[in-house]
Amino acid sequence: MKIAIITGGSRGLGKDMAMNIAAKGNDVLLTYNSKKEEAEAVVASIEKRGRKAVALHLDVSDTKSFAAFGETVKETLKRTWNRDTFDFLVNNAGFGIHAPFTETTEEQFDQLVNVHFKGTFFLTQTLLPLMVDGGRIINISSGLARFSHPGNSVYGAVKGAIEVLTRYMAVELGQRGIVVNTVAPGAIATDFGGGIVRDNKEVNQFVASQIALGRVGQPEDIGGAVAALLSEDTRWVNGQRIEVSGGMNL
Repeated sequence: MKIAIITGGSRGLGKDMAMNIAAKGNDVLLTYNSKKEEAEAVVASIEKRGRKAVALHLDVSDTKSFAAFGETVKETLKRTWNRDTFDFLVNNAGFGIHAPFTETTEEQFDQLVNVHFKGTFFLTQTLLPLMVDGGRIINISSGLARFSHPGNSVYGAVKGAIEVLTRYMAVELGQRGIVVNTVAPGAIATDFGGGIVRDNKEVNQFVASQIALGRVGQPEDIGGAVAALLSEDTRWVNGQRIEVSGGMNL
């Protein structure tokens, strides 16, 4: 039995990742920011499948809270699993801001950087002492780091930074046998970014026309890919960017 920590695991892609990882026989420690009831519902669903799960509060934009969060994780591992370590970390938590480059404010810039880049960097740093040698880290990027759509300049840029960071992490953590990869989802029909891909028919149809498989992605298209990258079958895949977009903008 292995334990995965998934940030932003209460809804959307994170929820599907948690369910798929649990379905492969792993236990899950997921975090949430504001959706406590939804996080508890995910925990209940995982427990119904016979796996253990815990939900902890975390604001990934607040790096000053990470030391205390690390202690909470340590206590939770001991209390729930009688372990001092965990095996997998999925840096998934995030949100989107859609704004033209010329109208993006410094506050919006800082919000996106703090959550998607700074938060991932320093949370991973905080949790590494608790990770087993030979563990796995998956950083979540976006197709928008490869192709460009107006209104996503900061989001796409910080996801590009995550992809570069992933390679550096893979090199520097390799001495501990830790594998680090990036998963880059394409356009997915969730409430992300105000639910525009899911709820706006014109946007949905346009995005689908850009995808080789002819439809927008669903959350269940992503979780299985993340779970697969945590399996022993992919142990030699390291420092890579795996896009899961159905073939978008090929």
